[in-house]
Amino acid sequence: MSETIVVVGGGAAGMMAAIAAAERGASVTLLEPNERLGKKLNITGKGRCNVTNNADTQTLLANVPRNGKFLYSAFSRFDGRDAMTFFEALGVPLKTERGNRVFPVSDRAFDVSAALERRLKALRVRLARDRAMALEITSGAVTAVRGAHGIYPAGAVILATGGVSYPATGSTGEGHRMAREAGHTVTPLRGSLVPLRDYGLGRTLQGLSLRNVGLTVFEDKKKIYTDFGELLFTHFGVSGPLVLSASAHMRHFDKKTYRLEIDLKPALDEQALDKRLLRDFEKYANHDFCNALDDLLPQKLIGAVVERTEIPPHEKVHDVTREQRRRLGQVLKHFSVDIAGPCPVTDAIVTSGGVKIGEIDPKTMASKLVKGLYFAGEIMDVDAYTGGFNLQIAWATGRAAGMAAAEQAPSGQEEEDT
Repeated sequence: MSETIVVVGGGAAGMMAAIAAAERGASVTLLEPNERLGKKLNITGKGRCNVTNNADTQTLLANVPRNGKFLYSAFSRFDGRDAMTFFEALGVPLKTERGNRVFPVSDRAFDVSAALERRLKALRVRLARDRAMALEITSGAVTAVRGAHGIYPAGAVILATGGVSYPATGSTGEGHRMAREAGHTVTPLRGSLVPLRDYGLGRTLQGLSLRNVGLTVFEDKKKIYTDFGELLFTHFGVSGPLVLSASAHMRHFDKKTYRLEIDLKPALDEQALDKRLLRDFEKYANHDFCNALDDLLPQKLIGAVVERTEIPPHEKVHDVTREQRRRLGQVLKHFSVDIAGPCPVTDAIVTSGGVKIGEIDPKTMASKLVKGLYFAGEIMDVDAYTGGFNLQIAWATGRAAGMAAAEQAPSGQEEEDT
């Protein structure tokens, strides 16, 4: 009887690892305590699931700010376009949107997880509804996984338990604990793609959503990132797609200060904006300054902008000087928000930090410390920007781990690497 590969974690990376191993003839058991597989997968992309990015290896690597080089081999063998081919072959039609983001045509994340489940069933992967508690290691090799309800003998084990973000989906850090117990180093865990806390501005603007604005991030006084899109003010600070992407670049809160600058009128350069202000000022010439910006800004934002211009709110518009108008233009193009820090990792989309990549073989995802142990997905110290890149890490590393584990664990069946 062949030795079984035990995959711990039924998320994106775990399901892909189980499929890759089973396709190569291995006997596979998938351990997952949740009632549904892919629980976190089903809430990604606001329930639409940004499956991958329609990109080649170099583009993928450019969007992985943390330990991207480690993924070169995995991405070279399975890039964004390979992932698209894989899912379309499973019966999930895909579409490419802005930024080469790839979604199911149906806009339903459930269709992606359901397709993976169908493939697991077709390959006769055994699904065990159990929570992994510990690895059993003998003479430097993994021999079994101890679960809450039983022991699962294994010729190889793939840990694909995710990070510590969204703990309600099952990402509780148990995989990191088991990796530590096996002798691995786990680098500090923190949130990436996470909302940001400010010093109180968010409370006054709470609920205000800004679309089509520019955003620039400053680390100390150095510009480190710029983008365009949508953000939201909240009771704790700022969130929304722009902010989540920006947060991935803000990695040193312990020793650096961060400031966001919002361009409220990115379609207008300073000269065009001044002409627009002159038109509005002509229209509202006899009004108080604070009542002259209704055509220019959302009502909720006017007070904050007026305060920053230092123009008396009840000064008549016809008395506003050219210098004051210039100052207004500067505020509109450079509306700043000082950032106090990130929200807790439990509020993050992905975890930054994890099993140290120097202890993992980048070609096979095998542990360099324990024979027969492999890693896949967010449990490792790699994370990427938004745009489908983090799921692509899950697919590529899961596939690499599953294939390598199947080749290592005797299965009585050998296949050429295709």
